Amino acid sequence: MPVRTERLEARVAPEEAATIRRAAALENVSASSFVVSSAMKRAEEVIASRQATMVTPDFFDRLLQSLEKPGVVIPALARAAKRARKHR
Repeated sequence: MPVRTERLEARVAPEEAATIRRAAALENVSASSFVVSSAMKRAEEVIASRQATMVTPDFFDRLLQSLEKPGVVIPALARAAKRARKHR
């Protein structure tokens, strides 16, 4: 278990505090442990949901087909890239 040195605070309505305390008691943990555990689970879900983009198989197949096609040179972008390389 990591060393807990950071502190977070939150204001909650009395009803919310009662619900959290009741749930913590049912889990036989402190309210603080219950809140941290619940928040960590949700934080990990949010992070995981933003790290991957889900697409349909059809979209993915079309994307791969597009990536396999040879690139198209856009003269203005090629000139800009050449200028950027000179200024490094």
